[in-house]
Amino acid sequence: RIIDQRFEKVSYFVFGDFNFRLDAKAVVETLCAKATMQTIRAADTNEVVKLIFRESDNDRKVMLQLEKKLFDYFNQDVFRDNNGTALLEFDRELSVFKDRLYELDISFPPSYPYSEDSSQGRQYMNTRCPAWCDRILMSHSAKELILKSENDEKIVIYDHIGPNVCMGDHKPVFLSFRIAAGAGKPIANVHKCCVVQ
Repeated sequence: RIIDQRFEKVSYFVFGDFNFRLDAKAVVETLCAKATMQTIRAADTNEVVKLIFRESDNDRKVMLQLEKKLFDYFNQDVFRDNNGTALLEFDRELSVFKDRLYELDISFPPSYPYSEDSSQGRQYMNTRCPAWCDRILMSHSAKELILKSENDEKIVIYDHIGPNVCMGDHKPVFLSFRIAAGAGKPIANVHKCCVVQ
């Protein structure tokens, strides 16, 4: 319905848990650029079941272990430092919609998968590579509405909730902005009179 030409074009927002993932291969290559990889295969099928990346020096310390439902990276700070923005280049799933959907700049750490232990609100689980799964997207006309400023009080905030508190395996995201009543409708503020007969 959003792109169906029979309907009036209106500004819209699409939001929720989209399960967007980072380009895992590129993330691993970047995080483990100076590591050596060990491959562990199943004895009966010869299928790869685990990858272990070790530092080339430093007593060959394990940097990353990968297997089904395991992404155990030794330094989770990379996902929190500067809100993980160094890894945003690997967030590519939305790019196929760039002509139809817009997103404000992300300035919060990956929203998933957080520990569900109530004492570890900032800790990621080692089940998957952290990613910005939870997003707020909008049409280009909606972007214009929230970024247009009629005064100096233009405050737009795109962030996550509860950075230090356990909220489940996702941190909810929010978009806060002020918008004038009737914005986006060219005749919304025109007073209409009734005709008395």
